[in-house]
Amino acid sequence: MSLLGELTVTADSGEIALPASRKTRALLGYLAATGRPIRRERLCELFWDLPDDPRASLRWALSKVRKIVDRDGIRRIIADRERVTLALDDFHVELRHIWVRLHDDPPFIPPSELRDMAELFERPFLDGLESTGTEIFQHWIVSERENVRLMHLNVLRRLALHPELSHEERVMWARRWQDETPVEEEAARSLIKALAMSGRLEEARESDASFHVSAKEAGLPAVGSLLPDLQELSDEATAVERPAETTPSRMLRKQKIGFCRARDGARIAYATVGDGPPLVKAANWLNHLELDWNSPIWGPTFAACANERTFIRYDERGNGLSDWNVNDIGFEAFVRDLETVVDALGLERFPLLGISQGCAVSIEYAVRHPERVSGLILIGGYATGWRIGASAEEQARREAVLTLTQHGWGTSNPAYRHIFSQTFMPDSNLQDLEWFDEFQRQTTSPENAVRFQEAFGHIDVRESLRKVGAPTIVFHARDDQRISINQGRELAAGIPDAEFVPLESKNHILLGHEPAWLRCVEETVAFLEKHGI
Repeated sequence: MSLLGELTVTADSGEIALPASRKTRALLGYLAATGRPIRRERLCELFWDLPDDPRASLRWALSKVRKIVDRDGIRRIIADRERVTLALDDFHVELRHIWVRLHDDPPFIPPSELRDMAELFERPFLDGLESTGTEIFQHWIVSERENVRLMHLNVLRRLALHPELSHEERVMWARRWQDETPVEEEAARSLIKALAMSGRLEEARESDASFHVSAKEAGLPAVGSLLPDLQELSDEATAVERPAETTPSRMLRKQKIGFCRARDGARIAYATVGDGPPLVKAANWLNHLELDWNSPIWGPTFAACANERTFIRYDERGNGLSDWNVNDIGFEAFVRDLETVVDALGLERFPLLGISQGCAVSIEYAVRHPERVSGLILIGGYATGWRIGASAEEQARREAVLTLTQHGWGTSNPAYRHIFSQTFMPDSNLQDLEWFDEFQRQTTSPENAVRFQEAFGHIDVRESLRKVGAPTIVFHARDDQRISINQGRELAAGIPDAEFVPLESKNHILLGHEPAWLRCVEETVAFLEKHGI
C-alpha cells in the first residue's frame, strides 16, 4: 500500500480497484498509517458527524475495506465489538517501511534507496483525502503531513551529506533541502560546501550571503560566514586522486544557476555558461541543469553549444530544479516560461535551439517575438502532438505507456522508464540506457511524467509555421523511432526557406559519439556563420 500520493493498493495481480467512497479510502489509509487497534468510537468520531448512524456507517465502510485487503484466504481486518485493526504482518505499507529504514541501527542507507525515498516524498500524504471526515480527521492528517515532511527532510539531509555521492549531486540535494528549510543553518552550510567543493566559489559566496539575509529577516541571531576554510577544501579535494577533468565537468564548474518567477508564480531555474554571443535552448523532456552535464547523452552536446558562446538553458516547470508542484503543465505555459527566462536575462537578440517538443516551443516563441530570434535550430521536432497527428495504433500505444508511467515511474525497477529509453536511443549502449533510466527517475515525479506526455500530445503549431521569419535549419534522424522523419520534413516544409538535413541515425536524442551528432554540430556552425548569427 502506498500512502504517498493518491492511496493505492497493489497485489501480485496488479493494482486493486478502491471504493468510490472517499471516507472508505480515508478509513483504510488511517488504519494502515496508525498500524494499531483503534476503538470503534474513535473511528466514528473521525469520519461521521451526528445525527448520522456512525456505527452503521462504520460497519458498511469496513465491509468495503475487507473486500480490498482480505485476500488469499487471509483476514487482515480484525474487528470485535470494541476495536478494529488492520493486520500488517504480510502487508507492505510503503511509508511505514521508510520510517523503519530511517530509524535502523546502523542508519546507513545506500544512495539509490535514498533517491527513491526522496522522489516518493514529492507526493502529498493521502492526496485528495484531506477534506474527508470530521474536523478531528482533518487535524490528524495535517499532523501526519508534518511528520512526513520531517521524514522528507531527513532523507534530503542524508543525500546532501552522503559521502558516496559526487559533489555535483550533493549540490542538487542540498539545494532541495535548503528550499524546504531556507533558514536552517546546517542545510545552508551543506549547500555552500558542496558548491565550493565543486569549484563554484562565486555561487557558494552568493548562497552564504543570501542565507544571512534570510536569517536576519526571520529574526534569527546572527552567525558567522558558512563558507568552509579554503585549505580544508583543498585537503579534502586532494585526499582522493581525481581522474582527468572532462570538458562537460569543467563546464559544470563554470555554470551559473539563477531563478525567476513565471506569471503564475512557478519558479523556473535557468543556467548560463561560456562566453560570447548568446545561444538559448528551449527546455525539452527531460532536463536537469546540474545532473545532465555528467551524462554521456547531453554533456558533449551542451559543451559544443557553449563553445565560443554564452549557452543559456532552463529546466521546464515540473522537472529538474524548477518547481515540480505547479498547476499548469501545458504548451502555453512552456512558451511563457521561455519568455520569462529571456526577459529575466535581458536578452535582446539570439539564435534559439529546440530539441523534440522544444522545437514547437521555439517556433511559437519566434512567431510571437520575431525581433528577438535571429535563427532557429530545430532537432527531432514536430508540429503536431501524438493526439493530433498520430495513427489510432500509435495513440493506443501512447495511452498504454501513460498507464505504465503512472504506476511504475517512481519505482526502483527501471523497466517502465526503459520504454522511453529504448525509443529515444535504440542505438545506444547499455551504459547510456542505464544512465538515462536513472536520470529520468530523478528528474521528475510520476504524476508530472504523465502530465508532460498529455501536454505533448496536444501540441499544434501548424498555423505558426508559415509565420516564422527567422532563418531556420531542421535536423531529423532518418530512422527516428520516437518521432518519424516525415514529421521533421513537414516541419521544414511549412517554414519559409527552411533547410532540412536528414541524419543517418535511429536515435531521437543524438549521442555525442555517433557520426550523426558530429554532422549536426558541423552543419549548425556553418548555418550560424552563413547567416551571420
